[in-house]
Amino acid sequence: MNFLAHLFLSDADPELIVGNLLGDFVKGRLSGHFPAAIEQGIILHRLIDSFTGRNRYFLQSKRLLDKSFGHYRGVLVDLFYDHFLAANWDNYADVPLQLFLTRARQIVQEYEDILPERLRHIFPVIFVELLPSYLDVKGVDMALQRMSIRIARPNRLGEGGVELLRHYDRLYADFQEFLPEIQEYVRERKKMMP
Repeated sequence: MNFLAHLFLSDADPELIVGNLLGDFVKGRLSGHFPAAIEQGIILHRLIDSFTGRNRYFLQSKRLLDKSFGHYRGVLVDLFYDHFLAANWDNYADVPLQLFLTRARQIVQEYEDILPERLRHIFPVIFVELLPSYLDVKGVDMALQRMSIRIARPNRLGEGGVELLRHYDRLYADFQEFLPEIQEYVRERKKMMP
């Protein structure tokens, strides 16, 4: 899952929001470097990623995409699912998307001193530019083109917007089945957290 879905699945819990966002920036074993509640958010992020990678609908979406995208098919589906969540936000959340993003950014900003350097520099861009751009296909296409340029090896990520349009309805149908499953999984996992 990508940033928006991870934040959404945190259910407005500040430490889970921060930890879930940190999940892409903190690798390896957790050794008490972060407060316990934030480490729970990092663990939740990893569990979400693991569940997603095995989920039948996510795998079905990956198989829809042209094989020439290789292992980037998972990256594309992550971003496409964030697009579907953003574009249909009012169907899934009680708070408008912009208000949700503003609150999440304020929460992350409160923990700025513990953020890894790389995240500290880009989190304003994530909330102000990147996540709002997921509302439409053009924004997704631009995000994928920027991502493609940042990767040193040759890749086709910059063509991902075309692939989204090509399979839009089927990918959205997969997402609609996937989201309730990941929400239920996260609910059950959170019950087991200390």
